[in-house]
Amino acid sequence: MELRQDREGGTSVHLQIDEFGSAGPTIFEPQSGTGMRNSSSSASSDSPSRTPVRAPEKKLTLFALRLAVLEKAATGLGTLGFIWATVVLLGGFAITLDKTDFWFITIILLVQGTRIFGRSQELEWQHQATWTITNAGISSFRAIRSSSHFIIKNVKAILRPIDVVVRNQSRLSREVRERAHLESRRNWDQTKKPTRTWVTSDVPLLPYARWVFVSRNVSKFLYWLQLASAIACAVLSLMKLIKRNYGHVEKGDTDKRNRYSALTIFYALSLAEAFLILLEKAYWEYMVNLCKVLDEVNKESELGPLGIVSIKRFFYDAYSRCINGSIFDGLKMDMVSFAMDLLRSNSQDEQLIGVRVLQKFATNERFSDDTLQKIGTSLPVMERLVEMLNWKDLKEQEIRESAAEILSKLAGKKQNSLRVTGIPGAMESISSLLQNNRTSLSADEDIRERRIVHNHENYCVWTFNHLGLVILKKLARDHDNCGKIGNTRGLLRKIIDFTHAGQRLLKDETIVPSQILTVKRSLQVLKMLASTTGATGKHLRKEISEVVFTISNIRDILRHGENHTALQKLGISILTSLALEEDATEKIGGTGGVLKELFNIFFKQGTPAENQNQVRIAAGEALAMLALESKSNCHRILKLEAIEKLVEALEVPLLRINAARILTNLCTYSGADCYMQLRGLNAAAPTVLTAIMSETHKLQEVMVGLAAQIFKFMTAEESNTVFNKAGTQEAELASVLVQILTMYQHPQIKTPRIRRFVIELAIWMMRNKETNVQIFKDLGMKKELECVTETTSELESFNVFSGTVGLSRHSTTIHSLVETATKLLEDE
Repeated sequence: MELRQDREGGTSVHLQIDEFGSAGPTIFEPQSGTGMRNSSSSASSDSPSRTPVRAPEKKLTLFALRLAVLEKAATGLGTLGFIWATVVLLGGFAITLDKTDFWFITIILLVQGTRIFGRSQELEWQHQATWTITNAGISSFRAIRSSSHFIIKNVKAILRPIDVVVRNQSRLSREVRERAHLESRRNWDQTKKPTRTWVTSDVPLLPYARWVFVSRNVSKFLYWLQLASAIACAVLSLMKLIKRNYGHVEKGDTDKRNRYSALTIFYALSLAEAFLILLEKAYWEYMVNLCKVLDEVNKESELGPLGIVSIKRFFYDAYSRCINGSIFDGLKMDMVSFAMDLLRSNSQDEQLIGVRVLQKFATNERFSDDTLQKIGTSLPVMERLVEMLNWKDLKEQEIRESAAEILSKLAGKKQNSLRVTGIPGAMESISSLLQNNRTSLSADEDIRERRIVHNHENYCVWTFNHLGLVILKKLARDHDNCGKIGNTRGLLRKIIDFTHAGQRLLKDETIVPSQILTVKRSLQVLKMLASTTGATGKHLRKEISEVVFTISNIRDILRHGENHTALQKLGISILTSLALEEDATEKIGGTGGVLKELFNIFFKQGTPAENQNQVRIAAGEALAMLALESKSNCHRILKLEAIEKLVEALEVPLLRINAARILTNLCTYSGADCYMQLRGLNAAAPTVLTAIMSETHKLQEVMVGLAAQIFKFMTAEESNTVFNKAGTQEAELASVLVQILTMYQHPQIKTPRIRRFVIELAIWMMRNKETNVQIFKDLGMKKELECVTETTSELESFNVFSGTVGLSRHSTTIHSLVETATKLLEDE
């Protein structure tokens, strides 16, 4: 708006109102390529990526690498010591060894073997201990649930006055939703345990000792076994290295002459190995228990209290790779790829861990770009997410909800949205999220909250409906996706069902905001579908208008939605787009009360508000579209006796553009039988002439067009009276018209019909008075008409546009008008 004001050369009041009255491209002007919906969405989707964010899990992979270095170094020393003992000592000196040394060596080898065995088995048991999420983080979960209950209880006490309820209902809904989400997680955890198979962490290895010999405790036992083994090796080795009592070697005894050095080397190797093991364990304890590296990474990753399970599982996987393969294998891991691998697992626990991580990262502003990019380039993962939308078992609802939320973020990227809809059955899966449950809710706020929170089924329906509509809204930004939405069986009907909003819903100020949000999102999706261009848009508008509830639902919103101007504007925009089709125009006009409600909004007076003004502008545009080329709708408008108010609206800066369009269409398409009713427009002529002489651009265009129609209902005497009232001479008007043709030597997108309207008005003036012919000759009208002939464009041939496609072609071409005007100039 500011740019246009600068270009038009001022910031006067009438220019600002003009811009406000036609804010943004309308259906009466073609949308350039840079202004169309697809381009804008593409620009937003493909915007430059943010500065890369350091991944928190790098701390864990580095930690795993360092542990692996110590572990492999210790294992290497242990292997060397084992070989030395078996080959050199026990093989070469077994008979000559002192009895104490023999048993020390034997014990050390056995302890080392036990430690190596425990090390290899500990990782497996650690994995098993993280397969289940039932017990992990349950205390944190209960604390959050209790605090959430406390917060909601206090919020309800604060919000008891009705005016405060209205101001804070969105925040209250968010609190209620969070609490319900936590309740759903608890219910999932309580019911998810399989009945026909064991949960690995609860397997009793021995009878009558379940609390000790369960798999989640075995890893702890193996950990302490390794620690004890290392300490034992260190103690035994130190004892021998300090005392060095390896037995007496007699002079000339060649079998024992190297025994001292061999034993020293062995005990030194054992001590070094034990030292590295203890160093590794100390480093482990320091990082895990003192530095809280796992909790720190979980906090930086913003995974929440239940995320610690995912962090542990990721760390153990990275550590296992470093131990079992190259020490650098763990550095190649990241949380997103790790979660994607778990998502494709057949284990429900692993699927839940994976989908939780992806959901958290996809919705986190810091990590979303990288996460969505990786998911979008992995077709198997996207197919699994789409498949999860069909999972309706109670145990799988959190997985389903998280998958839907990930897809809602994924659909925000244009390329990803095309990949999603390219998956077979994807649209049907998204459609399965939508369930219109119109169970009436109690008017009492406390009862309504309890019903939402504790009725798990209703909560899930509410959540899935919202996610489904969000996904559809983002997919509908692409033209091809709109066609797929329309072709999906039953999906359009579901979307239209959600636009239903009765008087109780729209009038009740304490209604749950989620219900209004559902209506809003469904209207947004429907608007995007109805405004689709090309053959796809034509088909969609036909399908939408054929659903018998579409127009009546929008009528209810117009009638009762004065407190929800955003809903009204969306509904009006849908009607405007549907009016591009002739059959839909007749259906809208034939639905009782629609035209009346549009006029009520258009003429509504009161405290000016930005939102309300936008709705009034949209209503005027819809009325102009409904009157275009529709004789029946023009008759209906005339029966509403709105002519006088429309004439008055020509002097209201906010309404004058659309009021002029409506009156122009009434004059053009009402027919000869309405001649007497339209003669009342003579009162508007002075206002119209004044606007032509003083205004520019859009307002001037519509006023010239209206003047060309109004003067057809006047005699020469009446037109003279009008010019006198306006304080304008016909020569002055002729001069302005020629100046307009000079200014607009080429058709412009923002005023595509101004040259046509100027020529029509000039033709009337030359026919009305012969003296006007000479005036136009003297002003150089013939030269300007020749310029029009040479620069004529298809842009000037249509009344309305669908994107860049012209609709509703004028019955008279601009060439014919030029020929008529030229002939009048020549036949003076």
